[in-house]
Amino acid sequence: MGRRRKAREFCLQILFQLEFQPEDPSVVLNDFWSEKRVPPETKEYTEWLVKGIFARKNYIDELIQSVSQHWKLERMSIVDRNILRLAVFELLEEKHIPPAVIINEAIEIAKKYSTEKAGVFVNGILDAVRKKIDSPPDSHQIKSNQE
Repeated sequence: MGRRRKAREFCLQILFQLEFQPEDPSVVLNDFWSEKRVPPETKEYTEWLVKGIFARKNYIDELIQSVSQHWKLERMSIVDRNILRLAVFELLEEKHIPPAVIINEAIEIAKKYSTEKAGVFVNGILDAVRKKIDSPPDSHQIKSNQE
């Protein structure tokens, strides 16, 4: 398994834990790493993902919600929701990995950690997010949950 895949899986585990302990991610990261020995590149990428997702969580959630028809974010399974957050963050911030690779990685992780149908669900949401990100800026209007 590649280091980035392992970093994504670690990120998913940490995001899952943050659902139940919504504290500073640094505390959860310190606890998480105290039990693991990983290559520095894997740890670095994991931490970049977790901290970036945590910092932009509201925007990422609004983006996911804006394309997910018939599904409120809080009604999605915790695993699927966090796989989507992870992939959307990479779609927004990772300039060296093609979007198709990011989406495929998310699908594979969904197949491994979620239900049989999760891959199709994740693919549909992420494809819509990718199209929204790639569209001209005036069409980036995201409906706020506070309206």
